Amino acid sequence: MADDPEFDVEGWRTELEEKREEKDEFFSTHPQSPIPPEDREAFDGLDYFEPDPQYRLEATVSIPDDPASDPVYMETTADGEVRYLRTVVLTMDLEREEPDLTDTKLELAGYEQEGAAEGTLFVPFRDKTTGQMTYGGGRYMELEAEDDLAEGDSIVVDFNLAYTPFCAYSETFACPLPPEENWLEVAIPAGERFE
Repeated sequence: MADDPEFDVEGWRTELEEKREEKDEFFSTHPQSPIPPEDREAFDGLDYFEPDPQYRLEATVSIPDDPASDPVYMETTADGEVRYLRTVVLTMDLEREEPDLTDTKLELAGYEQEGAAEGTLFVPFRDKTTGQMTYGGGRYMELEAEDDLAEGDSIVVDFNLAYTPFCAYSETFACPLPPEENWLEVAIPAGERFE
């Protein structure tokens, strides 16, 4: 999708950098920051992979028949479980520019928590950077569609927006762990780092 002639790479990069600056500001000053108050003065920003448009992909949407009949129970970092509904499955092609890496078809489920406001898809995932260059519990993305998604629709999945859950910074947060169906067999060096 990065090779779409209508895609403004420079505008995308600028917007991404601005979002990162805003998040660093939130983490360093906001009362609801996951950084413990005593550590905020020393906090000098989150670590990120360089913006890479090859990890901004167009996904095709599949809609499960009856999400409520097959809920997904995600374990949390606090030894509990959270019940989610698998409301979409996203299929996309990762086309690598590096000659030693092959193109790969990726599939990720998107979830909604029962009873939560509709409209935002929760996409937790692990990949081959997990526990090495990124947080060991996995990373998250949140996707928003302008309208209700239907079978065969397209939606942008930008791994450059993948982020580390708050529980990585403070034990006061309990975070869902990505279910095995969202474990990718490739490295996704995009988004937030955590070493």
